Amino acid sequence: MFTGIVEETGEIVARERTEDGLRLRIAADEVATGLECGQSISVSGACLTVERFEDGSWFEVFLAEETVSRTYLGDLTEGDVVNLERAMPADGRFDGHVVQGHVDAVATVRSIESVGEDWFFEFQLPEGYDRYVVEKGSITLDGISLTVAALEDDRVTVAIIPTTYELTTLSEKEPGDPVHLEVDVLAKYVERLLEGYVE
Repeated sequence: MFTGIVEETGEIVARERTEDGLRLRIAADEVATGLECGQSISVSGACLTVERFEDGSWFEVFLAEETVSRTYLGDLTEGDVVNLERAMPADGRFDGHVVQGHVDAVATVRSIESVGEDWFFEFQLPEGYDRYVVEKGSITLDGISLTVAALEDDRVTVAIIPTTYELTTLSEKEPGDPVHLEVDVLAKYVERLLEGYVE
């Protein structure tokens, strides 16, 4: 489990396409320190397993075809940056919200507006996902725990503070760019429970 609090950004330094999927090598400092094979890391919102690493330098993850098809990670090239977060330890602080690292779909940046020191990002949600989003509720975009500032039909707006803007890949985004979407899992559980009461 993750919290959506990005620790740092990493850089794609190598990629290898195989018959079964895609292997990525990601350079990082803090996140690549003290790793063990088999650990989970959120890579721009997708939970991936560490296969190999060089302490304090880089780690490698493998993306099965299912992951490649559900995310935009397969489109990344060397030099691209990704948001990184290690799995939350049992005794860790819970500063964001419950994030599984299971990408539901890919949303799109619609617009970016600078207002004072903050930024307002509007995203286009894929069809059918707006029912899981509520104003002032939580949403995960590219692995970042964010609060919904406004929701209009299938468009969601979030306010980004300078720290989040500078420490994540949001500073690299432009209108039309993709972002990984994970809706609040609690909303999906509620929907599932209520299905049993619908006649």
